[in-house]
Amino acid sequence: MDLKNIGSLSFFYPEIILSGTILWIIVLDLLVRAKQRLALIALVGSVAALIATFDLYSAQPGWLFHRMIILDNFSLFFKVFALAAAILCILMSLGSNEIKKVYQGEYYALLLTCALGMFFMASSSNLLMAYLSLELVSLTSYVLTGFLPHNRRSSEAALKYLIYGGVASGTMIYGMSWIFGMTGSLDYAAIQAALGQPEINKAALFIAFIFIMAGFGYKIVFVPFHMWSPDVYQGAPTPFTAFLSVASNAAGIAIMVRFFFPGVSRIAPGGEWMFISGVEWPHVLLFLSMITMTVGNLCALNQRNLKRMLAYSGIAHAGYMLMGLAVLNNEGLSAILFYVVVYLIMNVGAFLVVSMIANVTGGEDIESYRGLAWRGAVVPAACLTVFLLSLTGLPPFAGFIGKFFLFAAVLKEGGAFVILVLVAVMNSVVSLYYYAKIIKIMFLDMPNPEDKTISLGVDDFNFTLLFPLTVLTVVFGIYFSPLLRYANRSLSFFIK
Repeated sequence: MDLKNIGSLSFFYPEIILSGTILWIIVLDLLVRAKQRLALIALVGSVAALIATFDLYSAQPGWLFHRMIILDNFSLFFKVFALAAAILCILMSLGSNEIKKVYQGEYYALLLTCALGMFFMASSSNLLMAYLSLELVSLTSYVLTGFLPHNRRSSEAALKYLIYGGVASGTMIYGMSWIFGMTGSLDYAAIQAALGQPEINKAALFIAFIFIMAGFGYKIVFVPFHMWSPDVYQGAPTPFTAFLSVASNAAGIAIMVRFFFPGVSRIAPGGEWMFISGVEWPHVLLFLSMITMTVGNLCALNQRNLKRMLAYSGIAHAGYMLMGLAVLNNEGLSAILFYVVVYLIMNVGAFLVVSMIANVTGGEDIESYRGLAWRGAVVPAACLTVFLLSLTGLPPFAGFIGKFFLFAAVLKEGGAFVILVLVAVMNSVVSLYYYAKIIKIMFLDMPNPEDKTISLGVDDFNFTLLFPLTVLTVVFGIYFSPLLRYANRSLSFFIK
């Protein structure tokens, strides 16, 4: 299927619904006094777009809009993921005191615009479209990071994010210009065909890949493009931090997989992926994966702010996900799809508890969690324990199953990849220290006399979101086959 503009609209309903919701929020913001109703409109629009996305699974895969974007199960998976993250973020925002202080119409419009950009990141089949979609996500993220009014930390985080993002985008588009110069096209299919010719300069191609990888790495937050992450996570509103920590990473993974797998690699007769001879980018990812998870975990050890600790934890988890890319096989890709869903559940859950406690205490420092279980917040403390143990990768939680599939896919390749698994296992042990430290502070340390008593009723709005996330973290650690089947089904690229 190769459709032009008008014909493509029949398969563009999720984007149309999301765009209409954004415009409707902007108009109603001028008319409605009760701004929380705008969140409900954003929620309804996101759910409607989610239903429309599921409906597209029965459609024939192919190119849309003159081969600018692509429709296949892989793109639909990440569209569902972006909408799920947006819905969770909206629900978190309804119970957050931080969001009540901001301009809510602009906030929800920008949030959905960011999700819309992630739609295009996952479905781009052209380097120009990939760049524009990444910029759409980046620009809205800069604004949302600095959205807290009269907050110097938030403004500083947005400025740092903008500077790092500008440099990464410039580096990426420079690499894309090299690809265009060598192949004469921005279309992935045409690039793949041109790169198979023997006259291509392999050294120049490898350098171009490194430049492009820098732009993608800035979204995935792998080392050395991670510097913005801790400041942004700490300075941004907590609900958006949760969204950014999972959706931005997943969208970066999606655009990177789309480019490096069906874009520039080819499928061998046995069904395995093969990279261009002489341009061994998977080995670069192997090295980056080890460095990223190690730097993330070591830097997290001495953090005093819980959001910064979770930021460095996110960097380490980006390193784990890179393992699935480095092995260049379908098992690795399937493990990544499984892991991003699991990571969405447990990481959003952890940030939700941070938001709940900050609503009462106004603090995000780890010391403010001292004796939390004895100060009236035993349920959030217990739920946070589940999320942290799952992030560590301990059974019987979902994080253990996610890491198991990743490690198994890497071990299948043997050779140097066994070292990668050993490094990952050692890093998981290191992560246990700083995750367990939080659990120890909440349950074993007695509160100081000046520590506030935290009164959280079970009727609190955030509990309606906290309990399902906790249950899913446990359930997917025991009964994971439906999610695994969905991940395997989504590993379907349209290649022609």
